Amino acid sequence: MATRLGPSWLNRVQQMAGPTHSGRLARYSLLVDRINAMEPEFEKCSDDELKLRAHALRLKARQGDSLNSLLVEAYAMVREAAKRAIGQRQFDVQVVGSIAIHNRNIAELETGEGKTLVGTMPAFLNALPGKGVHVITVNDYLARRDAEWMAPVYKMLGLTVGCIQTGQPDPARRAAYGCDITYGTAKELGFDFLRDELKRLKMGGDGHRKSFEQVFLGRNEQLDTEKPVQRTHYFAMVDEADSILIDEARTPLIIGANNQPTQEESSAYYGADQLAATLVRVKDYKYDPLERKAELTAAGRRKVQAVAAHPAFVSLTVDNLYEYVERSLRAQIAYLRDRDYVVVDGEVVIVDEFTGRLMPGRQWQDGLHQAIQAKEKLEITLETITAARVTVQDFFKRYHKLAGMTGTASTDAAELRRIYKVGVFKVPTNRPGRRTWLPDRVFSTEEEKFRAVADQIVEWNRANAPVLVGTRSIEKSEKLSRLLAEAGIEHQILNAKNHEIEAQIVAQAGQKARVTVATNMAGRGTDIKLGEGVSDVGGLHVIGTERHESQRIDRQLAGRCARQGDPGLAQFFVSLEDEIVEAFGEKPAARLRKRHRGRGELTSLYWRGVMQRAQRRKERQHFKDRKLLMHYEKQRAEMRRNMGLNPVLG
Repeated sequence: MATRLGPSWLNRVQQMAGPTHSGRLARYSLLVDRINAMEPEFEKCSDDELKLRAHALRLKARQGDSLNSLLVEAYAMVREAAKRAIGQRQFDVQVVGSIAIHNRNIAELETGEGKTLVGTMPAFLNALPGKGVHVITVNDYLARRDAEWMAPVYKMLGLTVGCIQTGQPDPARRAAYGCDITYGTAKELGFDFLRDELKRLKMGGDGHRKSFEQVFLGRNEQLDTEKPVQRTHYFAMVDEADSILIDEARTPLIIGANNQPTQEESSAYYGADQLAATLVRVKDYKYDPLERKAELTAAGRRKVQAVAAHPAFVSLTVDNLYEYVERSLRAQIAYLRDRDYVVVDGEVVIVDEFTGRLMPGRQWQDGLHQAIQAKEKLEITLETITAARVTVQDFFKRYHKLAGMTGTASTDAAELRRIYKVGVFKVPTNRPGRRTWLPDRVFSTEEEKFRAVADQIVEWNRANAPVLVGTRSIEKSEKLSRLLAEAGIEHQILNAKNHEIEAQIVAQAGQKARVTVATNMAGRGTDIKLGEGVSDVGGLHVIGTERHESQRIDRQLAGRCARQGDPGLAQFFVSLEDEIVEAFGEKPAARLRKRHRGRGELTSLYWRGVMQRAQRRKERQHFKDRKLLMHYEKQRAEMRRNMGLNPVLG
């Protein structure tokens, strides 16, 4: 038994601790002992014998044997298949994580502990009944990479593997969902579910019932594109579970019906944008940074009334015009280009605020997207009328069984348990962690902060240490890039636009004297291996240039270093001009900045506490947003059910 899990006799005693973490770890460790004991038996099997044993397990599962009774043999089988097919053997701690996932937990594994390989065991076990397993990741590149990487393991055991990608035609999607194990993103699976609901509505409400003519006469056959692509929602295993189940849960998935704006509506958006640009903050409107909302004052309303007769606003009442202007103010102040969105080929593409990834196809609701198009002087596209919608919470609660894995979930364990009915289980690392956390450095202005970051990078670069820098936006990345260029530091800059290319670049971030600047989590999910001699200079050095709105995102960034027992170092540089400070309110933040402007580095411990309090405020606000969305959607669904309507449609 690996020392990381302790001796068997101690685990037999500790399992009596019941449903505590130590009690469950002890029980899972004893199962690992039994799985290890079967390893010599499977090593003697030929490939064909291994496939026959796997087929026998499938028959048992389909005849009603419980999956718990098959776990030991199934996991030992997957370990042997992984050794033969891809040359990798799951460590004992990885097997513990696999057992936790089967038991409806989010397994919290430190970055670099091999989550992709951990997922193969519960995926195989839960695929045995033949109802389908969905392995859900954060982007198309990771879904395709993981499916291709793990497919030889599953195929050696007689299972089929499919992968859902953006832009796939319906027949290919249906084939992928028909496989035993299907990889895909939450966005693609969620939208497929909504499209299937719309197809069922078109087919008369039941996509599985055929008419007499269809069955016996072969008439009126449906086109492939009219048939649903998904089957039952049985087991979902979510990689990066915190990002998908928590961070993305504030925005529902919506399929819109065409609603082309009239010339008058387009003119109103452009006119409101121009009018909003002339208004003066405080005098004409108040802005709440926490809620990201603007409200006109009496003076501001008088200014708006004065231009209400303008031809651009001919179709609007005065009250509607107030709404258009307040929406334009919100677009101009709260939503910044190259931070909240980018413009690609004349279209506004939303940037995920937590991961820095682009989200093509998504739109802000209630006219905000159109207000941003007007601000950027782009063509006003149709504002969608909702044809079908589902929240992330509601979609994943449709699965009979939900579990997952991530590097950071313990801080949100209570929310995950309350909403999704899943636990969080912290898995021991295979080797003791060697990450060094340096204290935050706090500066009075952003300019001072970025100069200090550049100076620190220069110092570490001279020592041949590799440096990975995480920034909040593309704009901040480019600002730091200019300072590094002035200092003569060669570096790579990544902005989460091409996941595949960036994953390859990030994989090289651990090479000697390499400097990589990336927005938030560009290249997330990629293993960073240290170059020769890098361990001697302290491993990969990670710098965060801002505290994010969730502590988990900070931990994810720091988790890029010190993987698999390697040394590593993490430090955050923050300033009073950072957006997080506005969590205290616009006026208190302004007073704080004014009082301490020009003081350089603020070395008192008090300032680190200020940043932590601001971060906790933001986390509470986001939790409140998710809770309100869930409550609203629950009320909406209940109302539609009472009317005899499908709660997902309309």
